[in-house]
Amino acid sequence: MTDGVPARGSVRSRGAAAVSTYTLRPISGLLPPERAWGLWMSRQIIARIMGTFGPSLAGARVEPVDTTLPDGRRVKGEWVRGARTPTSRGQADLMGGAVYYVHGSGYAVCSPKTHRRLTSWLSSLTGLPVFSIEYRLAPRHRFPTAADDVRAGWDWLTQSCGVDPKQIVIAGDSAGGHLAVDMLLQPEAPHPAALALFSPLFDVTFTLCRERERRQRDPAIRAADAVRLVGLYHAGIDPAHHRLTLKVAAGRPLPPTLIQAGGAEMLQDDARQLAAEIRAAGGRCELQVWPHQVHVFQALPRMTPEAAKAMAYVARFIAHALQDARTFADEVG
Repeated sequence: MTDGVPARGSVRSRGAAAVSTYTLRPISGLLPPERAWGLWMSRQIIARIMGTFGPSLAGARVEPVDTTLPDGRRVKGEWVRGARTPTSRGQADLMGGAVYYVHGSGYAVCSPKTHRRLTSWLSSLTGLPVFSIEYRLAPRHRFPTAADDVRAGWDWLTQSCGVDPKQIVIAGDSAGGHLAVDMLLQPEAPHPAALALFSPLFDVTFTLCRERERRQRDPAIRAADAVRLVGLYHAGIDPAHHRLTLKVAAGRPLPPTLIQAGGAEMLQDDARQLAAEIRAAGGRCELQVWPHQVHVFQALPRMTPEAAKAMAYVARFIAHALQDARTFADEVG
C-alpha cells in the first residue's frame, strides 16, 4: 500500500503547502460561490494556479469533441494525446485501449482545459489516448446533470467509438472521483479494466473533512467553504440520496482501484473511507496517502516533485490492469 511513497514530503512541497495556507485558503473563504462574481473569481484563480504550476506537456495534441448520441444525449469533451502517443486514421488508435478522465471541480469550477496537465501526462506515460469529458457545471446545471453527462461520455466511447470496455481505465480527481464511482454503482453499470482516483470526494456532507479539519487544516480551503461550493450542485436534494451518499460497501465489487491522496488535505479521510468500502464489497483497492501533499498534487508538478513519482506509479498501475484484462480475455476466449 505504501510502495514508492516517501515517508516525508519534500521541502518544496511542504513549503508550497505552507504558503497556500496563508494565501489560497483565506482567499477561498472570501469568495462567495453563491454569487456570480465570486464563482467567476474562483474559476479564474483555480485556472491560473493549475496553468502556472501544472501546464500541459509540450507536444500534446488536443482534439475537441462535440457530438450527439443516437438517443439525443450530447457529449462534449476532448481527446488528449501525448507527444509520443500514436494517432491513426479513424479510431484505429483506440484498439489498444483508452483512459476516460473525469475532472474535479466541486461540480462547479474546472474543465478539461484546466486538467490538461493530468490528461496529457497520463497519455504520455501510458501511450494511450485520453478522453476528458466536459460535463455541465453547477449552479446552472444541477444534480444529476454532471452524472448524466459522465455516463453519456462512457456510452459514446464504448458504443460510437467502439472501445472495448475492458480496455478502458477510468480516472478522475476530487468530485470527478465521486462521479466515476457513482456511475459504476448504477444498474447496467460499466465494467472498465480499472479505476484510478486522485483525492476523490466521497462524503458530500463533508463530515469526514470537518473531523479532519479539527486536527489539521487543509492548505487550500475550509470544509465550510467546500460545502458551499459543492452545495451548488445538489441544492434542494437530500444528501442522503443514493447517488450522493454512495453505498459502495453494499454494492457490487468495483474494478481494481488505485487511490492516491495528499497527507496535507482534508479529503484524505474520504480516500480512506472509500478504499475501506471498496474492500468491504469484495473489490481490490490500493490506497496511497502521500505525506505533506496538497489536494490533487499530481496536477501541480512545478509545486511538488512528488507529482512525477506518483504519476509514474499510476502509469504502471494502468499498464498492469490492462494487461491483466487482456490475459483474462484470452483465457476465457
